[in-house]
Amino acid sequence: MGRGRAKAKQTKVARDLKYRTHETDFGALARELHGEELSEPAAEAVDDEPDDWADSTRATRRD
Repeated sequence: MGRGRAKAKQTKVARDLKYRTHETDFGALARELHGEELSEPAAEAVDDEPDDWADSTRATRRD
């Protein structure tokens, strides 16, 4: 008991996938599968300001 709502949701999703027409971008799919990136990754920002809590985590940890 109690599966009625979940089963109805699964049925709705399955019906949408079966009957809805999707515009598939096969070029984007191929790039994703081959691991090609669209653009260069953004450079990480360098923080010149020291972290106030960085030393406290090492001091309180007992391994």
